[in-house]
Amino acid sequence: MFQAQINTVFLTLVLMVFGFNAYSQDPQYSQYYAAPLYLNPAFAGAELATRVGVNYRNQWPGMDANFSTFSAYGDAFLEEYNVGVGFLVTNDTEGVSGLQSTTVSGILSYELKLGDNLYFKPGFQASYIRRDIGFYENLVFANQINPSDPFGPILPGNNIIGLGDPVGLFSASFGGLIFTDNFWFGLSTHHVNRPNQSFLDENISRLPIKYSIHTGYRISLGRGAPRNDFTHTYRERYFTPTINYKRQGPFEQLDLGGYLYLEPVVLGLWYRGLPYKPVEKQSNRDAIVLMLGFNLPSGLNMGYSFDYTVSKLGIQSGGAHEVSLSYIFPPKNPGAPRKRDTILPCPKF
Repeated sequence: MFQAQINTVFLTLVLMVFGFNAYSQDPQYSQYYAAPLYLNPAFAGAELATRVGVNYRNQWPGMDANFSTFSAYGDAFLEEYNVGVGFLVTNDTEGVSGLQSTTVSGILSYELKLGDNLYFKPGFQASYIRRDIGFYENLVFANQINPSDPFGPILPGNNIIGLGDPVGLFSASFGGLIFTDNFWFGLSTHHVNRPNQSFLDENISRLPIKYSIHTGYRISLGRGAPRNDFTHTYRERYFTPTINYKRQGPFEQLDLGGYLYLEPVVLGLWYRGLPYKPVEKQSNRDAIVLMLGFNLPSGLNMGYSFDYTVSKLGIQSGGAHEVSLSYIFPPKNPGAPRKRDTILPCPKF
């Protein structure tokens, strides 16, 4: 009798928790330009070359409720059609419950010339998302507890049919990018169809639309030392201030900072948060981000960044560590003329 009452009460609480609409937030990268297809589908093919890359982020490693995110991507530009194509695979594990989300995306973009050194790229992304809370692996149910020895060994439990099973959903996303030799402006909207992410068939919990506005301007600092090759050219030096605004449901953030490029070294520093706009009466301060990267002549780009947490969690949370790697393949015909000489000026980190 006592065991049946425990089961009934616990099941009721579980259904209440999973029955309410819950806000969820997509994972984020501090090196957002090192995850270009994740930021905006319009970046597919932007390098006018074949590119592959990976990103890894470990947030708050000093806490049990940490977040781990991994992405792999690849894209290419089909010059004869002015089309960029790409793929993106992302896996994210959240908190002690072990909620896992795996996303597989196909991406398509098209490039339009609007004027001299002025281009516009719209992009589309179709994604399949699989979410799994690890219900029976990470949670203990009442019928697994022995009433006479509640702190003893966990007993085998009986699965509740249909509760906690993984869910799959389709997401559609769009983006646009306009750029010149030194300026770019991008806008992306993810999950425009707001798919239902609930773990219960009879419940509706829509995935909120994620908006991002990102822009920047590259400022030349003059030529550097001569390159150690036979090109008789000089190393590039420039400073690039950037802004990235994000909003998803009730969550808002602003990344504000810049990159200093002293070929082949890249230094980055920016602030993330909206301190003047609290969330649920809590100050919306997140982190100060420091980054070190290298753009090598071989086409290999490497970056590491650390988020120094300035919210109430403090540095004892462990901050966040992030690593990015990408490789841009050399052109098959290096001397062949291209349809455009304008190179997208945004950083690679």
